[in-house]
Amino acid sequence: MNVTFAASRPADTAVLALPVAKDGVAALAPAGFDEAALATLTAAAAGQRFTGAEGTVAEAYVSANGVAQRVLLLGVGSGDDANFERAGGALTARLLTSGVKAVTVDLSGATGEPQAAARLAAGAAQRAWRYDVYRTKLAEEARATLEQITVVGAPDGTDAAWQARDALTQGLALTKTLVTLPPNILYPESFVELVTKEVDGLGLEITVLDETAMRELGMGALLGVSQGSRREARILALHWKGGGDEAPVALVGKGVTFDTGGISIKPAAGMEDMKWDMGGAGAVAGAMRTLALRKAKANVIGVMGLVENMPDGNAQRPGDVVTSMSGQTIEVINTDAEGRLVLCDCITWVQREHKVKTIVDLATLTGAMIISLGNEHGGLFANDEALAQGLLAAGTASGDTLWRFPMGKAYDKLIDSAIADMKNVGPRGGGSITAAQFIARFVDEGVAWAHLDIAGMVWSEKDGPTWGKGATGYGVRLLDRFIADQHEG
Repeated sequence: MNVTFAASRPADTAVLALPVAKDGVAALAPAGFDEAALATLTAAAAGQRFTGAEGTVAEAYVSANGVAQRVLLLGVGSGDDANFERAGGALTARLLTSGVKAVTVDLSGATGEPQAAARLAAGAAQRAWRYDVYRTKLAEEARATLEQITVVGAPDGTDAAWQARDALTQGLALTKTLVTLPPNILYPESFVELVTKEVDGLGLEITVLDETAMRELGMGALLGVSQGSRREARILALHWKGGGDEAPVALVGKGVTFDTGGISIKPAAGMEDMKWDMGGAGAVAGAMRTLALRKAKANVIGVMGLVENMPDGNAQRPGDVVTSMSGQTIEVINTDAEGRLVLCDCITWVQREHKVKTIVDLATLTGAMIISLGNEHGGLFANDEALAQGLLAAGTASGDTLWRFPMGKAYDKLIDSAIADMKNVGPRGGGSITAAQFIARFVDEGVAWAHLDIAGMVWSEKDGPTWGKGATGYGVRLLDRFIADQHEG
């Protein structure tokens, strides 16, 4: 999707979009139309029960200089920035496969806020993302045609606002691509290749650990997950040094590129969904691309633990005991509780290697989280109140919402083992909480840590405001906003 900002409408504008506030149809600006055209638009809005509510669209054909012009009214509700973004997404959803190639959005008189203009354009661009590489027989009427959005009448300052939103849009595109790719194409080594190619030249310091390096470091927990796969594990770290000499904020993502459950194998029905069990790592990759593109004034390192969990003759067994990089031992009760084994070694590594003081990990960790929250919120667990409140605020502001869960000693003792330092699962009750308690055991004293269980959020079975059915890009907006609000001056 190509987005441009212009001082006036292109001469060949055939499709025009006009933002309309809630109950603002009667106040439609002339926009170059005569009274008859305005009357047609007003009647069309009434006939389609359009009131300007956010994310709604009404349309009509009117006469403009003797030529029929298609006009879409975009509801922006109360007119806040988020509603302009929803309007941009709704515009693209209406036109993406319509045969229309270009649309002009006229903001004249609609808003004086650069952020609103930028977010409308970003919402439109984000909703246009599709992955049709493997659809070789796609019907012509189902093909995307919309290529160009031109925004006119944007206020001064929009260019700067758009640069930040464009960076976010590009980060979201990377995350959605990673989450969408099939597991025979995306595996640990190819994940590294794809991401390093996408961030090449952006100024990120890149570190890749292979299995030999991880074995030397004693990462028995992560390597235990990988040992049943012919695909070697990797750790990918992207370091953005935009904040001077302060200790970096660590973003750690679970990257299980396919999860069969291992020996504790999952049911066959729906197992294909486990290609997106790397959604946490995907979000970290997209967030790091965004931060680098907008040259964030913060010191941030993104660490992605990448494995494939398979059940071959060398696979980890229930009952095995593994030794993590921290030296703590883990009795593996269920090989399908593998994400926490990946995260614990990544967290130990980033603490030792980079002396971090703040860690946020993201993982599609537990089915119990979907039972608790459905697909509306990610789960938040934290050992630090300020960090928890900062993430909750960033979630509300970005739209990647979170809900906080309790932690405590009563939950922690549920993962004590009779033969090792801990078990990798507790009882069925409180499954998401005991998973968080497991990870907490690997966080050093004095380090602020939060765990985000995003199992219900990275994939959607229905269209959203700025995404189509499939990968949502969840986590990228949240992390970008968190870094901007809490770690940039």
